[in-house]
Amino acid sequence: MSMFYHQYMEDMVKPMREELTSIGFKELRTPEEVEDALENNKGTTVVFVNSVCGCAAGLARPAMAYSLKHKVTPDHLVTVFAGQDKEATAKAREYFTGYPPSSPSIALLKDGKIQWMMERHQIEGREPQEIVNDLTAAYDKYCS
Repeated sequence: MSMFYHQYMEDMVKPMREELTSIGFKELRTPEEVEDALENNKGTTVVFVNSVCGCAAGLARPAMAYSLKHKVTPDHLVTVFAGQDKEATAKAREYFTGYPPSSPSIALLKDGKIQWMMERHQIEGREPQEIVNDLTAAYDKYCS
C-alpha cells in the first residue's frame, strides 16, 4: 500500500474517529491495547466497532452519542476501527463469542465477557431513536 494511500485513508477517517473520542471513547489501535482494556476494565465496557460505511455515520455513531445521555451508562467506552486497525479489531472480535464479524457493531461486555451485541443488520435501515432505545435498554439491564 502506498504511503500516499495510507495517509489519504488516515485523513479521511480522522473525523470518524474523533466523533467517538470527542464523547469519551478511548481508541484502541493495537491488539495489546484491546487486551489490556478488555481484561483489566472491571465493570461494563462498550466496544464500538467503527466503520467508514454510511450506517456508521448516519445511524450508529449519532445513536451512540445520544445514548450516553441516559441515566445509566457503561463504566468504560472503547472503540476499534474495522478496516483501519485490523489487528486491534480482530482482537476485539475474539471477545464477541458467538457473533460473526460485523461493522459497525456495538458490544457490551461485563468484566471482559460479552453480555449483549448490536450487529450491523440491527443498525442498517432503522431509525436512530430505535437504536438509542436498544442501547439504553441494554445499559439498564447490564450496567445497573
